[in-house]
Amino acid sequence: MIVLHQENIKATLIELYNDAKNDKTRIIKGLVKSIIRPMQPEDFKHAYLSITEEQGLFLVDLIKKNKLKNIVEFGTSFGISTLFLAQGALETKGRIITAELIASKAEKAMENFKKAEVSNIIDVRIGDAMQTLQNHKEPIDLLFLDGWKDLYQPLFNMLESNFHTNTIIYVDNANMSESRAFLKEVGENDKYTLESIFDGKVVLIRIK
Repeated sequence: MIVLHQENIKATLIELYNDAKNDKTRIIKGLVKSIIRPMQPEDFKHAYLSITEEQGLFLVDLIKKNKLKNIVEFGTSFGISTLFLAQGALETKGRIITAELIASKAEKAMENFKKAEVSNIIDVRIGDAMQTLQNHKEPIDLLFLDGWKDLYQPLFNMLESNFHTNTIIYVDNANMSESRAFLKEVGENDKYTLESIFDGKVVLIRIK
């Protein structure tokens, strides 16, 4: 059964990556809007802004090697990263909670999860993650940060009580200014270690 689910995930990912080939145009359209006002998440409601396949496969391996089960994702988009998380979670009998601000993206992601036949292990939270995740009281094995960058710090602080010795925090777009400020603050805490990968685009935070 797991093999069948894995094949369904792979087929769905191929479709999504093919559609994401037009992302550059979608992103440019979003950036144009920010010329006259501050950038907003809604500007990119049609853009995938997805992780690479290499990053996705790394995530699957990370989950399997560390036997990560309780996964929280900030920034579902259309579900590419979530499907990679699901590939790993299927092997560890884990579950995923994923938060997405934009309803149209979340709804499309849920369609993709249904197509891949992994909806049963994914809980999609629609709305502001600071609200949809605020009552989370369960241990977090993997926190995947890939949403709006100025929320990395407050989300990290809000969920920190759920971390444990083996928790891993995956920080995407770690080279962006807001991410660097967040990582600088975390790095000053002796409790954590930081590991930069993918040429600085990603940082893994671990508890000492």
